[in-house]
Amino acid sequence: MTDTTEFTFDDLKARSSKKDLHMLIHGKVYAIAKFLDEHPGGDEVLLGEAGKDATEAFEDVGHSDEARAILDKYFVGNGPASSSKEPPKRGTRTNGGLGDQPQALPTPTSYAYLYPLAGVVAYAAYRIYENYVAK
Repeated sequence: MTDTTEFTFDDLKARSSKKDLHMLIHGKVYAIAKFLDEHPGGDEVLLGEAGKDATEAFEDVGHSDEARAILDKYFVGNGPASSSKEPPKRGTRTNGGLGDQPQALPTPTSYAYLYPLAGVVAYAAYRIYENYVAK
């Protein structure tokens, strides 16, 4: 078993420059200074999350599996224990900070009844307009 470096938030704050940037995501620390120029969102996005837990920002963007594989190449150690949340399962969302219970995303068919209902409402509005307003 190999030893991994343990980082604190003070360590991360000390490594928040373009030349030495470490990022904390899901309790793991990544040295990503070499990746700044390659990041599709630009280096400002990454530098804006420097020195703090970037897990939420990383997940909010919805990174691809390829992006996650690239991230693994830059792993250098573990972060503070308080930030070691597991990433949410793909196809789920959290309930807006009201706990960590994932919720299933609605299926497209769950809103299928709204289309005919919208049609009926539009038709009724048209008939009312024709009978009462347009005369």
